[in-house]
Amino acid sequence: MAKELENKAKEAFLDDDFALAADCYSEAINLDPSNPLLYADRAQAHIKLQNFTEAVSDANKAIQLSPSLAKAYLRKGTACIKLEEYQTAKVALQTGASFAPDDSRFTKLIQDCDRYIAESNDLASTLLPRVPTTPAGNGSHSTDRSIDSTKEAERDSSVPQINEVATTRPKFRHEYYQRPEEVVVTIFAKGIPADDVIVDFGEQIMSVTIAVPGQEPYRYQQRLFGKIVPDKCRVLVLSTKVEIRLAKAEALNWTSLEYSKHVLPQKINALTNQPERPSYPSSKPRTKDWDKLEALMKKEEKEEKLDGDAALNKLFRDIYQNADEDMRRAMSKSFLESNGTVLSTDWKEVGSKKVESSPPEGLELKKWEY
Repeated sequence: MAKELENKAKEAFLDDDFALAADCYSEAINLDPSNPLLYADRAQAHIKLQNFTEAVSDANKAIQLSPSLAKAYLRKGTACIKLEEYQTAKVALQTGASFAPDDSRFTKLIQDCDRYIAESNDLASTLLPRVPTTPAGNGSHSTDRSIDSTKEAERDSSVPQINEVATTRPKFRHEYYQRPEEVVVTIFAKGIPADDVIVDFGEQIMSVTIAVPGQEPYRYQQRLFGKIVPDKCRVLVLSTKVEIRLAKAEALNWTSLEYSKHVLPQKINALTNQPERPSYPSSKPRTKDWDKLEALMKKEEKEEKLDGDAALNKLFRDIYQNADEDMRRAMSKSFLESNGTVLSTDWKEVGSKKVESSPPEGLELKKWEY
């Protein structure tokens, strides 16, 4: 069935019906979610539809499933160029070229990236103004708006430009505030397990996917106002919200969360060295003390009393959230291989061998036959 849908998608693509092709690939992925070729091909359909952030997300998934799939890197590089993410595009294309050294498309696109990077540096050095702002600690706060701007037409494609792209109605409210060194995005998703939240970062892209039981996954993909440092970005999943901290590549004042080619970035001149808590402007006559409210919520979460399995699950979840990568790998491997009877945080102990089941005293391990 998945193969039939894939063939139908390819036929639609050849007929320039890219929306139908993307839909067919989506149905095929639901039936065969571990097939990297489906994600890479759907990324190409998204590129034709000018859904570039979705294309990057699909390419990342294909690379995750098959790290040597050259065309996944080609799709990612192409989409990132359209999003003016030239550094990210160049890295992806160079990696893809190592798997397909005879493919001249990689060489051409890498040369394009070098040219665009040089042009961007020249433009930034001549046009970027320096303007004084409020003290370094005074952050700004805003509620995000949905993207309705038109994407630029593809440079080397004869496909007609699509001016409007349908967006999925958001299930969760989100907002952001900023400091000179970071932007904090809050998605008010309550009771979401950390394993159900996936956040991908690019040079100027943030892609959030939250699995929602019984519903379509919540997806929030944004081309950001300014560039970020992906390795320094952090994600914190709490019981009432998902907090994403974006590390700014430059000390720029973000006038919105999403990118706008009509707004010129402004550099921040810090007037004080002591950071203060961000302020939350409000149109109401009486404003709330948001800092106090946030502190109260964190205190309630910390002091929340749970019983039985809920308390045990919270303990394991807290250990997992605060663990480093090796501890998380050790916990996942030991729990799965031992059929839920062993939970280890020592990767050196469990990483090189299979973890045998160890049922509690007085109990016997049984294998169920289906």
